[in-house]
Amino acid sequence: MATPIYKRVLLKLSGEALAGGKGHGIDNEILKEIGQTVKELSEMGVQVAIVVGGGNFWRGRTSEGMDRVTADHMGMLATAMNSLALSDALEQAGADTRILSAIEMRQIAEPYIRKRAVRHLEKGRIVIFACGTGNPYFSTDTAAALRCTEIEADILLKATMVDGVYDKDPKKFSNAKKYIHVDYDEILSKNLGVMDATAAALCRDNNIKIGVFSMENLHNILDIACGKEIGTIISK
Repeated sequence: MATPIYKRVLLKLSGEALAGGKGHGIDNEILKEIGQTVKELSEMGVQVAIVVGGGNFWRGRTSEGMDRVTADHMGMLATAMNSLALSDALEQAGADTRILSAIEMRQIAEPYIRKRAVRHLEKGRIVIFACGTGNPYFSTDTAAALRCTEIEADILLKATMVDGVYDKDPKKFSNAKKYIHVDYDEILSKNLGVMDATAAALCRDNNIKIGVFSMENLHNILDIACGKEIGTIISK
């Protein structure tokens, strides 16, 4: 078994990743595969935290006429549903998990407290952060960057539907150039679309390394944690 180079990682999953080919809701086979892979990463001695989006259930920005704050709160609840599903898949795989929510819902999750989250990680539990930052107008990418900073993770692993960062959309342009390494300022100045500007700036200001890779091969999660050049690395 390869040796991981990171002690603590934060994995950012989109809600769409859980939907698989269905496009919405949850694909149980995909969920099971993610659970097995993340459990394997934890068994390698890596402390794992996860932030998951809610786009497979709800995208507030497409809700014409709805109050933005209301729409964002509904999106946060969608991330709570995905967090519960992910926790269940991990527990079925034999992992020990805890869900910490930025919005208080004591019957299904612990309230987010930074020191509690770190303690769970130190005990080998996989920690899932639900409900983003708890505030409207902030994406789950920003929540991932914030939690990554707070728990002092070594890298933010961002799973996407493409195999890295390109200078333009590789699905539209056959001559799109893939970056192996790129810095934060280029991500921001060229608006490369890896994550929203708030999240990218937060990572830059706190020197958070970001690994962007494809979800099509879940083993990429293990490979990048072991230092293999998978996808794109964003750093100073």
